[in-house]
Amino acid sequence: MDTISHSIIAPKLTIFRYGLSPSKHLTLRSNSTARTNAASRSRVSAGIKIQNPPIDFSDPDWKSKFQSDFEKRFNLPHITDTFPDAEPIPSTFCLKMRTPVTEEFRGGYPSDEEWHGYINNNDRVLLKTIYYSSPTSAGAECIDPDCTWVEQWVHRAGPREKIYFKPEEVKAAIVTCGGLCPGLNDVIRQIVITLEIYGVKKIVGIPYGYRGFSDKELAEMPLTRKVVQNVHLSGGSLLGVSRGGPGISEIVDSMEERGINMLFVLGGNGTHAGANVIHKECCRRGVKVAVVGVPKTIDNDILLMDKTFGFDTAVEEAQRAINSAYIEAHSAFHGIGIVKLMGRSSGFIAMHASLASGQIDICLIPEVPFHLHGPHGVLRHLKYLIETKGSAVVCVAEGAGQVS
Repeated sequence: MDTISHSIIAPKLTIFRYGLSPSKHLTLRSNSTARTNAASRSRVSAGIKIQNPPIDFSDPDWKSKFQSDFEKRFNLPHITDTFPDAEPIPSTFCLKMRTPVTEEFRGGYPSDEEWHGYINNNDRVLLKTIYYSSPTSAGAECIDPDCTWVEQWVHRAGPREKIYFKPEEVKAAIVTCGGLCPGLNDVIRQIVITLEIYGVKKIVGIPYGYRGFSDKELAEMPLTRKVVQNVHLSGGSLLGVSRGGPGISEIVDSMEERGINMLFVLGGNGTHAGANVIHKECCRRGVKVAVVGVPKTIDNDILLMDKTFGFDTAVEEAQRAINSAYIEAHSAFHGIGIVKLMGRSSGFIAMHASLASGQIDICLIPEVPFHLHGPHGVLRHLKYLIETKGSAVVCVAEGAGQVS
């Protein structure tokens, strides 16, 4: 998914292209394709890729159709879509008074003045902020050959003035799935603390991913601020993790038996594919349940998010590998150090680590095309570095140069 581009200007850092689109020169952005949240009906499974239909630029209304399609793809589901008669109540969340709600303040927090800290449902954020007048402009990302300006608006995140669940009736559950990621415990902690600010009293953790919904030997873990107070100081996941899990019907059956009506899912593509199917199954049954997905990826490749949790740690840890490669290459005769960093189809970790280290001569990322051979190829420049510097260090993102 594409995010807002950032121009990169850095000394001693050369970025090459592999000849896909000259309009994507010298940009740092995420380019992973949109994925549907799909899963099999019987079991939790990974999502599948979808391809957007090609745009017919000969159609005079292509711009409005593109904007309309964009709005549909980024339309957020709301509880009133399934329960149109759901009655909203005043929000019990207010940063002016961060203690848990009590019966005395059930209708909202009293204040000497009106609190203007809520987000209006019609608030939008402009996704692309740069108007490129030409496809040849540095970092240009154009939809059509003429680089027509097309506004793309997305929902603004934040607390709303009205809520649709009474805190005293909520039983919230948190589940962590897939692999480990730095910051998991911190996310769990903040969810618990925020729920308590709203006034939610019943918060539980589901142990070991979706498996915890079916394994009778795994008891749910009660969570309070006291329980999670210092959990962010430890690595791993307080709740444990696992991959796969039971069937969707079994998960929803378990949620109904436990009285869970708010589920926070922390995971990656497959986990969110399962969360989407859980949401659809709840809608089909007419069960009033809110399913909230929290993306777990250190790759920083999620559209609309400034930074995903775990990314900073990944960049910091990458410095060790880069520094070791630099020492090896610098100490050897005509030494070349190569560091391969993860990121799937996103080069954020590789690029940020390269810029932060100051020891990388060549950085190859999926978003920027490059050639290996030829007068402007990577190998030619590598030879030049060996002849002039005596050594070189190359940082490669795992998806660099791969044609999807």
